[in-house]
Amino acid sequence: MFSKKLSKLDLQILEALWLKGACSVREIHETFPAAVRPAYTTVQTTVYRLEQKKALRCTKRISNANIFEAVISREDAQRRLIDELLAMLGGRAKLVMAHLVESGEITLEDVKEAEKTLRRNAKKEAPS
Repeated sequence: MFSKKLSKLDLQILEALWLKGACSVREIHETFPAAVRPAYTTVQTTVYRLEQKKALRCTKRISNANIFEAVISREDAQRRLIDELLAMLGGRAKLVMAHLVESGEITLEDVKEAEKTLRRNAKKEAPS
């Protein structure tokens, strides 16, 4: 599994690939809103660093443009971010849950779904 840290720009580049599929650096660059678009060379450098991290790969070359695709899924990247957050909080998921409840970001339906998942996981872990 992918285990490197991802920056905000890394995630924005990956988001472009998740939404559009395989893209050139130019196409990725153009997905950023003009008002906050980083320099082309910044996007290019970040793409090549993501390739080194094995978060994306070059799938083909058209003329002088490399075409890249995401190797990691959005779900894997999100899980990694959550793991990093929990690590910063000393593994205390209760703090995150309390914040979600207090802010109204989690619904009773979300809690019920989480409970179902916890029950399924407990059954898998129970000795036969």
